[in-house]
Amino acid sequence: MSTKAVKAPRLQKSELQKTRGERLFFHAMLFLPVLFLFVYHFLPIPAGILMAFENFQPAKGFFGSKFVGFKNFQRLFALPDTWPALVNTLIIAIEKIGFNIIIPVSFALLLNEIKVNWFKRTVQTVTYLPYFLSWIILSGILIKFLSPGSSATSPGLLNNLLLRLGFIKEPIYFLGSNSTFRQTMVISDVWKNFGYNTIVYLAALTGIDPTLYEASAIDGAGRWKQTLHVTIPGIAPFIILMTVLAIGNVLSAGFDQIFNLYNPAVYATGDIIDTLVYRLGMENMQFSLSATIGLLKSVVSCILVLTSYKLADKLAGYRIW
Repeated sequence: MSTKAVKAPRLQKSELQKTRGERLFFHAMLFLPVLFLFVYHFLPIPAGILMAFENFQPAKGFFGSKFVGFKNFQRLFALPDTWPALVNTLIIAIEKIGFNIIIPVSFALLLNEIKVNWFKRTVQTVTYLPYFLSWIILSGILIKFLSPGSSATSPGLLNNLLLRLGFIKEPIYFLGSNSTFRQTMVISDVWKNFGYNTIVYLAALTGIDPTLYEASAIDGAGRWKQTLHVTIPGIAPFIILMTVLAIGNVLSAGFDQIFNLYNPAVYATGDIIDTLVYRLGMENMQFSLSATIGLLKSVVSCILVLTSYKLADKLAGYRIW
């Protein structure tokens, strides 16, 4: 018997034009975001790289400033603020990555056990709301909430509560003490983002085969054992993926948050690479030095991003192409 290849049905001319029109419309929607990325992210790259090897002076411009080679890099590593800023960035970023995995996963597991739908949706909505608030707004709220007060004014809500419950004898300056600033940054960042991050794990939970729970129940497993042996292994690839992809942001500890909440009293534990770049470039007008830090951060971040995607492909089977 002879077999003939089955040909795919051809689209009519009107249908083909409609398909092309729809694609053109969707591509047109990308124009403004791509233009934004090009103007604010790609165009400054050559100028920033050039500034890192010059003694840049605005009056002389990029091509008129004196070329100094690697002297800016030598100055950078000789600065007393460079290494503390790097250490603070790594500590804060790693703690944020860790707790932004642990807390959302735990919350998603607890939320998944709620059977009353209206209560479940309400809790999810309430925890999701802080994600939509900018750090400009949240910083004002946190400053008031964490204020230690003074003899003229009453302490903030948290200090007032802790004093009344007897946990502390005098107010704590959460945003002005080196011993509490980092923890405050991590906790407030987790509080803002864990509702949004929970959505990913709730979506992963819906993909677990229900028959696995039925089989484990027949074998006598309770809810706790089902969580350990069915639920957590079921979402483990997503946990690995989210953790690996976060590695690329290990040098970004959250400029918006820290810039709006830190002060000179906590530079020792709160100053990060991005805030150091801001102070050097915008306040001290050392443009070449700030461009040097930005260049180093970009190179290291690029290496970390490429490494994280390799790990994501190897450990979780995730690819972007």
